[in-house]
Amino acid sequence: MLHEPTIAASASEQRVAQERTFRTHDGTEIFYRYWPAVGRPAKGAVLLFHRGHEHGGRMAHLVDELDMPDHAFYAWDARGNGRSAGERGYAPSFAALVRDIDCFVREIGRDGFGQRDIALIAQSFGAVLAAAWVHDYAPQIRAVVLASPAFSVKLYLPFAKQGIALWQKIKGRFFVNSYVKAKFLTHDPERIVSFEADPLITRPIASNILVELYDHAARIVADARAITVPTQLLISGSDWVVRHGPQHEFFVNLAGPAKERHVLPGFFHDTLGERERRKALDLIKPFLEGQFATPEKPVDLTAADRAGFTRDEADRLASPLALLSPRGLYWAMSRASIRMGAWLSSGMKTGIATGFDSGSTLDYVYENEARGHGPLGRMIDRTFLDAIGW
Repeated sequence: MLHEPTIAASASEQRVAQERTFRTHDGTEIFYRYWPAVGRPAKGAVLLFHRGHEHGGRMAHLVDELDMPDHAFYAWDARGNGRSAGERGYAPSFAALVRDIDCFVREIGRDGFGQRDIALIAQSFGAVLAAAWVHDYAPQIRAVVLASPAFSVKLYLPFAKQGIALWQKIKGRFFVNSYVKAKFLTHDPERIVSFEADPLITRPIASNILVELYDHAARIVADARAITVPTQLLISGSDWVVRHGPQHEFFVNLAGPAKERHVLPGFFHDTLGERERRKALDLIKPFLEGQFATPEKPVDLTAADRAGFTRDEADRLASPLALLSPRGLYWAMSRASIRMGAWLSSGMKTGIATGFDSGSTLDYVYENEARGHGPLGRMIDRTFLDAIGW
């Protein structure tokens, strides 16, 4: 990653932002704002992650409104949004965006902030990215605040999700425009006007990101017990954009002892940009200051192989399935197809005889030469050799 020199830019009367860029894992240039702490030394850093379609400038008001002068603040424009590079509304994958967060955290390490000095505030689509990063990369950060995470977007057309996925398979990547009006995001008249007039708002979102959002969100919600970072969840009570159910399920599944859930009645989707957002900020500030002042002791996972949710999961996977159950039938058919494939495919025959993780099988795979009985056998063997995972 390349770190570019800073340029001063006024963000508010109290705090002055510096405008910076860095290059993420694939060379894409990411723009971000940095507000140094007023006091020295800084007590920590807070990273702000914006909604989908928006940019970090629309989170900048939080720097002064949270009134945490002893903490540095950072706000990026996600790739393809705002002033960052990349095709508008597009990323190669959801995982690429999550990896961008990891690169961003490494970038601010140049200012002297390690993971234990960092907390996150993220909203909507940005909150799903933040939750995925915390889940997948297991960082030792102080805390994360998630406002109306978009674990399940309300697509009002029947079978819209399935239709988007199907059309993408037929046509390839395409873009879906957001037609959500600002008046359904917030009651704040100034925020409504600024949203409608903001030239940096990116209405389109790539189909691959929309489809992958659903898949990754479901994964994170189901496996939230792997998250032990202190977490505060803010749920907008009158959200027109995302569903409440998965947010509550996510909270219930969280494993960490330090977790809070607050439902804000009457709030629209832009939780941190609502007219009465002071109610939300008055929850966020003490939560973050408490975690910075007296951080939670990291959860001890040294006995996770003997007790806990991962041991429970291992026991479930080791338990035999009823033969006539849907899953039992699925795996029985899978085993049968492997055995039948071994009649024709030399590679699958080797795997059956010596084990698919044996040295003999790996040697065969590394030779990368399809062999078998007849054209069909060689075709099956080629599929075996090209399988993801080798």
